[in-house]
Amino acid sequence: MPNALAFLTLASWPLISLVMFRKLPVGRAVIWSLLVSYLFLPPPPTVFDFPAMPPLDKESIPALVAFLICLFMYNKQLILLPKSNVVKVLMVVFVLTPLATVLTNDEPIFFGQVGLPGLRLVEGVALMVQQAMVLMPFILAYSFLKSEADQRDILFAFVVLGAIYSVLMVLEVRLSPQLNLWVYGYYQHYFDQLIRFGGFRPIVFLYHGLWVALFAVMMLAAAAALFRHSQARAKVIYAVFTGYFTFILIICKSVASLGYAAVMVPFILFAGRIWQFRLAAVLGILAVAYPILKGLEYIPEQYMLEQATAIDPDRAGSLQFRFDNERVLLDRALLKPVFGWGSWGRNHILDPVTGRILTVTDGRWIITIGVYGWVGYLAEFVLFSWPLFVLFSRSFVLGREQHVSPYLGALALILGFNLFDLLPNATITSLTWLLSGALLAYTEGSLPTRREAKMNIKTIM
Repeated sequence: MPNALAFLTLASWPLISLVMFRKLPVGRAVIWSLLVSYLFLPPPPTVFDFPAMPPLDKESIPALVAFLICLFMYNKQLILLPKSNVVKVLMVVFVLTPLATVLTNDEPIFFGQVGLPGLRLVEGVALMVQQAMVLMPFILAYSFLKSEADQRDILFAFVVLGAIYSVLMVLEVRLSPQLNLWVYGYYQHYFDQLIRFGGFRPIVFLYHGLWVALFAVMMLAAAAALFRHSQARAKVIYAVFTGYFTFILIICKSVASLGYAAVMVPFILFAGRIWQFRLAAVLGILAVAYPILKGLEYIPEQYMLEQATAIDPDRAGSLQFRFDNERVLLDRALLKPVFGWGSWGRNHILDPVTGRILTVTDGRWIITIGVYGWVGYLAEFVLFSWPLFVLFSRSFVLGREQHVSPYLGALALILGFNLFDLLPNATITSLTWLLSGALLAYTEGSLPTRREAKMNIKTIM
């Protein structure tokens, strides 16, 4: 169980966040308040669970606090709805879908002797509030992280906090992943899942070792991007961080994250901006289209299992387990395809005698489809992928003479690989929404539209 320090730290975050917003420019305050809270606050089950409200945890509290501070201190700069009509519609659907889900799931369901109650309207209200809080990092980033300088601030924060966090990661690899137990009084996940390749992989204060490994990919990508676009002494410093973060990623012992870095870092270091945008967009398309490809049996599962077996038979067994569960859960989701089954485990298969949940949801995509149906899935995945699609579209008309932020491609790739990781894992966090909102703000404010770009080309000619 969480100790008193865990709840005290979570409860004190509004004061800490307020100090950040008083001391830092608003853009940097948004970045640092969301990143620091994500990395260092205690994870669930340390939550404040009030009646008729979604649980308030290490991500929802900082997002809500930052939003309220900006609402009172910078209300004229706070933009609730972006310019894009597509994004406006997606945001509205994202927030309202839980209401439709509840209204279409008022009946109880039974598995033999075990039953689950129908959903009530009060739960729909709580879920809509939760969806609105999920969007707050997106809105804050769209409102206050619009410029090239803001993008550099994001990457710089990843590097600085990555350097600090890496010390804790090394400590856990050496001594075993126990920091959350020592500091906050409880262990947040199954210990055996953090034993890999004859050693430990870190978890620190996050949800799982996979979340730590993905953050290691992000901080490595940030260091590589700053190395490429820095000069003189700064270039040497970021080169050192790039090499050091590569070592940190290796000791995280995540094969998938190593694969992401093996593709992403060379693109950041050597590829042009057009190819960076296009790779990021392809990853976004794969994230959105995966359930369709899965349902049509176009995913080469057998080949993937063979490759995994060649690396580690245990990993192949884990992958087979994921595929089996995805197939069962997708079949169940298709029974309620539009708005899903809702909460309380109704999207799972339960043991008809004991009521124990028999299925496991790993990927974010299968969780969202099962809970909110295809409407909720498309609203969520298309929404945070949309900036990547816009960049892909604009890449065909951007001329070489047009200035584009040198950090734009790196941020797009970080977001793209985060979205791709939502297929095997549920690694969507406030950082995902932060990156998406910042990219959308830049595409709408600093990049020319297709029509403007074409007009500029004609003028030059």
